[in-house]
Amino acid sequence: MKAYNNIYQIEKENRITRVFVILLIVMVVILFLPWTQNIRAKGSITTLKQEQRRQEVNTIIAGKVVKWWVREGDAIKAGDTIMQLSEVKVEYLDPQLLEKTRAQIQAKAAAIEGYTRKGEMAGKQERALGELQLIKLDQLKIKQQQLQLKLISDSMELVAQINELQVTKRQIDAAKNMLDSGVISLVDFERRKVNYQNAFAKKTAAENKYAQSKQETLALLFEQSSILQDYNDKIAKVNGDKFTAGADQAVGMGDLAKLENNYANYDVRNKLYYIIAPQTGQITKAKKAGIGEYVKEGEMIVEIVPKDIKYAVELFVEPMDLPLISKGQKVRFIFDGFPAIVFSGWPNSSYGTFGGVITVIENGISENGKFRVLVSEDYSDSPWPKQLKFGGGANGIALLNDVSIGYELWRNINGFPPEYYQAKVETTKK
Repeated sequence: MKAYNNIYQIEKENRITRVFVILLIVMVVILFLPWTQNIRAKGSITTLKQEQRRQEVNTIIAGKVVKWWVREGDAIKAGDTIMQLSEVKVEYLDPQLLEKTRAQIQAKAAAIEGYTRKGEMAGKQERALGELQLIKLDQLKIKQQQLQLKLISDSMELVAQINELQVTKRQIDAAKNMLDSGVISLVDFERRKVNYQNAFAKKTAAENKYAQSKQETLALLFEQSSILQDYNDKIAKVNGDKFTAGADQAVGMGDLAKLENNYANYDVRNKLYYIIAPQTGQITKAKKAGIGEYVKEGEMIVEIVPKDIKYAVELFVEPMDLPLISKGQKVRFIFDGFPAIVFSGWPNSSYGTFGGVITVIENGISENGKFRVLVSEDYSDSPWPKQLKFGGGANGIALLNDVSIGYELWRNINGFPPEYYQAKVETTKK
């Protein structure tokens, strides 16, 4: 009877049907619960601003390591010295290169000043010669006027002597007839003959004087041409000296500019012997180790990780999922090293996840065959951990449309894509 009572349950109430019905009702209810569609992607921690990313510090010039002022892991401020180099190129080895170049600049500046003064003196000499030429020409003009008056006077005197000679000629002819007639004596005839000869002599003297005046006038014209030619030659020579001084001054200014450029380059090169930190951060990846090592131009010395960084996350999305995301869309993150309990379909019920907003979607595909997406911090959500480090891993969950669990199961069974969804971005003015 005891075994019979343990085996057979005829007289007992059966609850299997009730439990099955309850479970079925619960499953039906669950099928109508809301579910947030999502896309998962893996990425790493980075930043949106280029100046906040890892920065290589390179040498601009080649040199030899003299002294290290920092070591790996040191915190450094912008403007601090990282390394000191010494010169290795032959043309820059002279320790007094700057002083000698400065002396050359001063000498060239003095030469330019001399050329300038020479040009100024040539200009003054040119003006003086021009003024002197005008004075000489004025003197010749006055002399020409005097000679012109003298020529007129001599011509009038010559006319008078010719008239007097004609008169004496008539008188001596008349006296000859009168002498033959016995009217006058031989003495009177001889006296009139002497007067004729004197008049002829005076006429000859007047002619010579008139010819001499004309010769003096022609000589004065020749002298004027000579003065013009002489002073034009002198002025041309002075102009040549002035232009030569100007050309020498221009060449000197070009040489001076070249020397000043060399001096500035030498001065800047001396400052490049000290490699300065461009920003505040931490020193990492020192490539050179010892003292006296040779450093090539453009070679990396150290790497600086900036101190103040506004982190972002770069995700790599499959090409099939790219049309489902857009700028301003919400994303949930699970950062490496931070515990989290994730319910992908119920983001509000997850623990240890952090919010983000899609900021950049690159149009070009990356080398890994995926599209790069940059996500910044969502300031309306919980703040990101301060312990985040550059390059750390992150798993992103891009939130899509809200659907029921039943629809999501049906979609996955049939292999349909998620609902196409465009995020509604609320723009606020800060």
